[in-house]
Amino acid sequence: MISVFDLFKIGIGPSSSHTVGPMVAARRFRERLAGRTDTARISAEIFGSLAWTGRGHGTDVAIFLGLLGHDPATLDPDRVAEYTNALTERGALDLPGADAPVAFDTAHDLVFNFTEILPRHTNGMRFRAHDGAGAVLTETTCYSIGGGFVVDEGEGEDSVLVAQPVPYPYTSAAELLAFCAETGLSIAQVQRENERALRSESEIESGLDAIRDAMLSCIDRGLRMDGELPGGLKVRRRAKRLHAQLQEGRLSNSRPAHEVMDWISLFALAVNEENAAGGRVVTAPTNGAAGIVPAVLRYVVEFCPGWCDAHGRDFLLTAAAVGGLIKSRASISGAEVGCQGEVGSAAAMAAAGLAAVLGGNALQVENAAEIAMEHHLGMTCDPIGGLVQIPCIERNAFGANKAVAAASLALRGDGIHYVTLDEVIETMRQTGLDMQDKYKETSLGGLAVNVAAC
Repeated sequence: MISVFDLFKIGIGPSSSHTVGPMVAARRFRERLAGRTDTARISAEIFGSLAWTGRGHGTDVAIFLGLLGHDPATLDPDRVAEYTNALTERGALDLPGADAPVAFDTAHDLVFNFTEILPRHTNGMRFRAHDGAGAVLTETTCYSIGGGFVVDEGEGEDSVLVAQPVPYPYTSAAELLAFCAETGLSIAQVQRENERALRSESEIESGLDAIRDAMLSCIDRGLRMDGELPGGLKVRRRAKRLHAQLQEGRLSNSRPAHEVMDWISLFALAVNEENAAGGRVVTAPTNGAAGIVPAVLRYVVEFCPGWCDAHGRDFLLTAAAVGGLIKSRASISGAEVGCQGEVGSAAAMAAAGLAAVLGGNALQVENAAEIAMEHHLGMTCDPIGGLVQIPCIERNAFGANKAVAAASLALRGDGIHYVTLDEVIETMRQTGLDMQDKYKETSLGGLAVNVAAC
């Protein structure tokens, strides 16, 4: 099992695999050097997709922040420039327990390796500590495998799974549905029982409420902000303007039936514009797809009758159960399987959560997730300029609306369907393996090369 609190991480934009993951990795390396007095300099090298789109995704800045000791969950996004500028000017940082500052030149001690891909994963990183003569004292090779998860060389991807025994140890949707059938529990209740093996009921509820609040707060901030997004594409924020138009439309006697789709799109745009600006978002399950789950959650809050805090918790627990299956059986990394693994996964999670809170049984919830994932198969990850802006922001709006449509279709049925969630997850995995690397978060193909990034 992957815990809901591992799958949903509060952090900063613009990318979970290219920003959050590298920050976590750099901070871990810093912590491993605590107490060493022989370290005179630190260097870092990034490979593959991290190198190709690293500057657009803020990978360099993330590594600087991690080496300074900052945590994505607590970092103030408004102070990022202050921290990185100070490091550049000083050319050194302080390690825990060190007698003197350790040299780190932001211009030379981070190397973008554009020619080498490490065999384990395209999002590879290597950190080294050097003595005064430049000799390597210790080094760590690690990988950002999507969703902010980081594994070291030699460490299996199952290291992100909960090691402690849980009452319902499902490894497939079929096993999850079997537990539901045997016990009469919903998918959310099965996930909750497993979470109870790790933390108290009060910790679960307060933690889920904190995730919900962070998601909704991100939407609210996105609705207030205006101007251009950073990075050079001169993409203008749209959420504030669209929000004003929709608010004005509420006063009209004639409103189009599809207006609710505009609201769902608005909620997703607000989150992903915040993400593109480096703001605080919830990885759900990635930053590039961070707008879909919050948008559908906000749709439940504002447009579905009977909203209560319990609905929000069930929504997130159900979504996490589906996201954990996708993560463990395939991938949620755009650099590994394309955008089907990010937007497709998020849509499946949101569709499942929505079907659950609208009264769907376990079969209908699984069907909703399957429909949403099935209709994102083959989606490439080809961000223009290496920025999580075009087509990423709009893809979240479409993914959120697809999630609602998938849940609606599933709830209109009886839960009996031909393609299973396990089968569509495996299909997504195989499709990702077959996909050319230029379509997997490298900005070497697709829209990234056919649209001028200027």
